[in-house]
Amino acid sequence: MALRWKKVWIADETFESAGVFDVNNDGVPDIVSGAFWYEGPDFRKKHYIGEVKAAEEYYDDFSTIPLDINGNGHLDFVTGGWWGNTLRWRENPGNDQPWPEHVIAETGNIETTRAWDIDGDGIIEFIPNMPNAGNVTCYKLKTDDRGKGLGEFTTHVLYRFPAGKAQGHGLGCGDIAGHGRMDIVLTTGWLEAPEQPLDGEWRWHPDFDMGMMASIPVLVEDINGDGVNELIVGHGHGYGLDWWEHRI
Repeated sequence: MALRWKKVWIADETFESAGVFDVNNDGVPDIVSGAFWYEGPDFRKKHYIGEVKAAEEYYDDFSTIPLDINGNGHLDFVTGGWWGNTLRWRENPGNDQPWPEHVIAETGNIETTRAWDIDGDGIIEFIPNMPNAGNVTCYKLKTDDRGKGLGEFTTHVLYRFPAGKAQGHGLGCGDIAGHGRMDIVLTTGWLEAPEQPLDGEWRWHPDFDMGMMASIPVLVEDINGDGVNELIVGHGHGYGLDWWEHRI
């Protein structure tokens, strides 16, 4: 049976990012994008979240990653952008009031942010892609003994580059070394995760150079079935899609 698709207009806004999660706890996914969220299942009812700062034709809002950050049972989201130089989270009030914004950290320019469970505790951590930064930093949500968020984060600098080197444009995460841990992929190499990812020493492997504008994310998958993970990378701010074979 052939798949049939129907395009449905939702809004004319031009925000940078969107996420899909249950905002109002009715069991139905909603769409969250920029200054608004759109109530599922038909996404016709539009709710105001709050102002998003504009910068020329862009908005300073480069991710929409859901997580219950303050532990109140409502999904919030993490964002950040190029011009604001901060990683932030917006608090879901559980009603139609605007969502308060909280700064997690002063970071510098953020191209976008991604989240993975780096330490294997079942809760995602946040790693912003900061092309100009001389380090790779992870932000972990503080939780109580039941695993509920406390609305605060700890900062973990995973790796510092030598003087004159920077993180670059491109970011991915997955098991490259084959040890079952979450390694980090950057545009000019990868970082091997230690046994204690938030406290141990990450090892830098300059094994490739994907160019100035690697995609975010870089996907880590076993493409050819040989038991080791390869890389799928797009050309950010350009055109093209490549895969890089992991040869043992």
